[in-house]
Amino acid sequence: MSGRTKLILALTVLALFVAAAVLLPIPSPAGLRAWAAETGPATPLVFFLAYSVLTVAPIPRTVFNLAGGLLLGATTGIVVGILATTVASALSFALSRALGRDLVTRHLHRAKVRAVNERLSDGGVLAITSLRLIPMVPFAPFSYLCGVSSVRFAPYLIGTALGSLPGTVAVVVLGDALTGETPPALLICYAVFAAAGAIGLVKVFRRKALPVPDPSDEEELPASAPAS
Repeated sequence: MSGRTKLILALTVLALFVAAAVLLPIPSPAGLRAWAAETGPATPLVFFLAYSVLTVAPIPRTVFNLAGGLLLGATTGIVVGILATTVASALSFALSRALGRDLVTRHLHRAKVRAVNERLSDGGVLAITSLRLIPMVPFAPFSYLCGVSSVRFAPYLIGTALGSLPGTVAVVVLGDALTGETPPALLICYAVFAAAGAIGLVKVFRRKALPVPDPSDEEELPASAPAS
């Protein structure tokens, strides 16, 4: 597949994702309960599949986590939520890497592109975990960014699972936020997660900025005098 074809396909897929995020309606709590009643015992599996596929598009995970808490309860909702998050992040990563990696590679000579790529790839699990902890960083677009960067898949997936876990737990447990108002406790959790993510990013940047000692610059220690 040529680079131009990949670019056209990538833009088409991105446009479809954005359209899905904008046009798909957000169901009400009553609608979700009715759907769960119709689905019966298969509700966790169907919910997992819907969560895994739909959040590949830039649809907020919060909606699904709240629905998981409402429909499945805390324990099952958390398990399904983190598994679906991991699957969705893997699909987003693979899709963007297949369609957009070549385009980014051609622009790595640009200082800003190279800087972002190096920060992500060199930061490893800590960088991904820290960014996933920050609620303001959108889930799907960040997955696309990691896919087109030089980030390795294993650190990306581990960091995503670790960084997404606290927020998933908090939102599933506070599933009653689907009534229409965001509980103050959820805002406090978001603030704590954002602070933890910021601290992790500071550590990544500081570690990156540390100069690597050059062995040739080390002064030779004087030889000890022979024993008399």
